Amino acid sequence: MRDILLTAIFFSVLPFVFSRPYIGIYIWSWLGFMNPHRLTYGFAYEFPFAQIVAIVILASMLKLKEPVRVPWTRETVLLLIFILWMFFTTFFAFDSDGAWQQWDKVWKIQLMLFIMLMLIDTKQKLDWLIWVIVLSLGFYGVKGGIFTIAHGGAFRVQGPVGSFIGGNNEIALALIMTIPLMRYLQLQAKKVWIHQGVTAAMLLTGIAAIGTQSRGALVGMAVMGGFLWLKSRNRIFILISILVVVGALATIMPQEWYDRMATIETYEEDNSALRRINAWWMAYNIAATRITGGGFEAYTPSAIRRYAPDPTMGADAHSIYFEIMAEHGFIGFTLFMLLAWFTWSTGNRIRRLTKSRPETKWAADMAAMTQVSMIGYAASGAFLGLAYFDLYYTLIAIMVICRLTSLAELARLDVVPGTSGKDVFEADVQPMHDTAAFVKNE
Repeated sequence: MRDILLTAIFFSVLPFVFSRPYIGIYIWSWLGFMNPHRLTYGFAYEFPFAQIVAIVILASMLKLKEPVRVPWTRETVLLLIFILWMFFTTFFAFDSDGAWQQWDKVWKIQLMLFIMLMLIDTKQKLDWLIWVIVLSLGFYGVKGGIFTIAHGGAFRVQGPVGSFIGGNNEIALALIMTIPLMRYLQLQAKKVWIHQGVTAAMLLTGIAAIGTQSRGALVGMAVMGGFLWLKSRNRIFILISILVVVGALATIMPQEWYDRMATIETYEEDNSALRRINAWWMAYNIAATRITGGGFEAYTPSAIRRYAPDPTMGADAHSIYFEIMAEHGFIGFTLFMLLAWFTWSTGNRIRRLTKSRPETKWAADMAAMTQVSMIGYAASGAFLGLAYFDLYYTLIAIMVICRLTSLAELARLDVVPGTSGKDVFEADVQPMHDTAAFVKNE
């Protein structure tokens, strides 16, 4: 029944993509983040829903009357360079077959990201994209929060099997990154029932993230929660929300959970932590001796024997940073970190330019919450190998689109402090295809 229902929903909305290609981005995001096909048990489990919608999007773009272009900003240029570098390092990978299989996944995700940048070009479209992300991952947050409360935290919250977020650590990272996006939607909600519904979803998602029993999630929640408090307009609400989650967890979580979390402080005695450290040193050794790193899937048995300080312990990245370092060398690591820094500083600039105007305060909220989501990824990702998680790269796209659309709005209002909106617009928004026409008309 699930297979038939999912297939019926998919093919009933697919025709709308031909006239409005951006709807295809929503479908792609729903499939990529929620993975509804992984909740089925029959033919839909392996059905190529994503490939079909991608082909339809590309076909529909050919029929558009107005050309669409990639908004070339420093983030998108650097991302393209990073993608090309990953392609280059794949030629020198330790595990050639495994590396090319992983590259096949990565380039498809990045291609759709650039298509997203081309098609999502207004605030309304961007808001709907965030709604799709929140509803897709919030499904597991609400469900997992209720599950944790109902079972007293005795069992781990898991993601859909066979997806990016299948394990408890992976779904924890995704949920932590989703909470700030929920906060953005809550701030923009004009109807009481939407505001209250998103509030409840935030609280349950926070409980679900801890209910994964992931130690990285505990660290990530603490860091993300701190930044969420710092960057929110209503800090009292965030503080109360954090206290509610902490109080609920103190009441329901079993002693086994406390014992597991306590191993964060005694990592010298924990074999799992020691294996991570062994793997991180291995990543450094690979990058120090090979300019291209070891390519995708670098942690091969032969590489472990050669580069790991203690080959008997085995090794796996268990960190977005060391995963990039091992697989793409110091050059890839530098590009990865620069991309994060550029995106973060763009968020600071958006907030500085837009927070004082009621018409553009939404952009300040979006930039701030996107930054908080990035912090969640940076903190939890330090203990988890999800360097190519599509949600993180979607955050980069969200920040770029937010920048372009908000500056276009400032240009229209002509209210940027210290200069004219058009001056800032011409300096910052020229790459955006639809807003360039606006400047010309002006």
